[in-house]
Amino acid sequence: MQFRIDGEELVTEAVGEGGRGPFAEEALPARGPGPLWVTGEGRRVVLGEPECTGGCCGHLSAFVQRHGGIVEWSDWQVPRGRAGLPAFHFDAGQYDAELTRALTDRRWQTSRSG
Repeated sequence: MQFRIDGEELVTEAVGEGGRGPFAEEALPARGPGPLWVTGEGRRVVLGEPECTGGCCGHLSAFVQRHGGIVEWSDWQVPRGRAGLPAFHFDAGQYDAELTRALTDRRWQTSRSG
């Protein structure tokens, strides 16, 4: 799964080529709220890992929290040897609309019938 902020792919920028973000099924589960839904109660969300895996060099994660009409991704933890990231702020209405769009557009999901 890719996360684009201001046209830049976040995981590649933060963990390098060969890294990966979460699988779409992890980030956008068909049932129940996924890790990208943000409430006033903040929490840490893993967004990626380097090619060598997060267990080796560390994960890319952010503390996500809603502050009224703003969604904030901040307090980044990045894989060892990578540059830190600034806090990102999103309009909560636009954030929710984009997340809803991604949840309803499940073209990435394939049928596993035999």
